[in-house]
Amino acid sequence: MAFVPDSQLVGLADQAWAEMLTKTPVSSSPAMVERLARVAARITGASTRDDLTWEFVVFDSPELNAFVLPNGKVAVFKGMMEFATTDDELGAVLGHEVAHVVARHPAERVSQQLAAEVGMTLAQMAFGGENGENAQLVAGIFGLGATYGVLLPYSRTHELEADRVGVELMKKAGMEPLAALRFWERMIERRETQGAPPEALSSHPADARRLNELRAVLGASL
Repeated sequence: MAFVPDSQLVGLADQAWAEMLTKTPVSSSPAMVERLARVAARITGASTRDDLTWEFVVFDSPELNAFVLPNGKVAVFKGMMEFATTDDELGAVLGHEVAHVVARHPAERVSQQLAAEVGMTLAQMAFGGENGENAQLVAGIFGLGATYGVLLPYSRTHELEADRVGVELMKKAGMEPLAALRFWERMIERRETQGAPPEALSSHPADARRLNELRAVLGASL
């Protein structure tokens, strides 16, 4: 289900991105910025979203985090850049994020939220014209004004699909798909020392399930 127009999402995403840029320092490391641009060009070149003006930014934060907005703006935090030790591993991260947009997960997510919280009729009215109150409602559901930690919390189904599509993007870009498996294995090893919520309490799939499904995808695609 995805009845939310791309134009509506892009407008909200533009505002969210501008807010993010004003609140979070951007990395000044030329090497890190060049590396991100280099890998990003390969992944986006393999995607089917030529209609977007992709933009990739390294945010100067130690967090192991990355996210994408439906307008093609991708944030990768310094901690994630350092954790992805090879370009192929970074390609796995970017492939996963770009895959969310390729698969139209933002539109599906917002549509599901609108349908659940305000009903399908009101949701359709919200996108029927220029209504300030409805715009505020949609902005709140989308995450506008929220910190990056709560932007676009995709479902477990979306996350697993993004893993699969991300691997396909890596293949088309001439990157090593197995790097995705190595990356997530290392990420999960790191999480085990800190603890992680059970799958039922998280929007992300359980680690074991994620690895099993990724191995199955790689086994079928290599």
